Amino acid sequence: MQIILLDKVVNLGNLGEIVKVKDGYARNFLIPSGRARRATAAAKAEFEAKRAELEKAAAEKLAAAQAEGEKLGGSTVKLTQKSGVDGRLFGSVTNHDIAEELNKQGYKVLKSQIRLPNGPIKMVGDSTVSVALHTDVVVEVNVSVYGETA
Repeated sequence: MQIILLDKVVNLGNLGEIVKVKDGYARNFLIPSGRARRATAAAKAEFEAKRAELEKAAAEKLAAAQAEGEKLGGSTVKLTQKSGVDGRLFGSVTNHDIAEELNKQGYKVLKSQIRLPNGPIKMVGDSTVSVALHTDVVVEVNVSVYGETA
């Protein structure tokens, strides 16, 4: 299926590109989420008429994400979890816990934006996670996990 991208999509293309994707990917994800439209003649003409305002909106999103990234970059999140004597956690620290703590600190971060490179954190100590605020803006955040013996 041929679609017009209304937003930048990782590993697919930028705003305004006409790309060919599998039907299910377009019907079930890209079109319902508002990231793409079917590439019909009418849709192409309508997109060309709206291109300037869509590019302006995309630039504003990018600028807002970069501003948020400047504030968020290098910050530290401190979490306390129950742990055993050897430093292993009972449970783990997930992207949900980190997003919740960042929201308490005043940042607007969704749990889907947090990238844990090695999976959930299961040990007491410091680690670094990535926060993808935009497809072009990824910042590093330090996570300090403190143990609380049960």
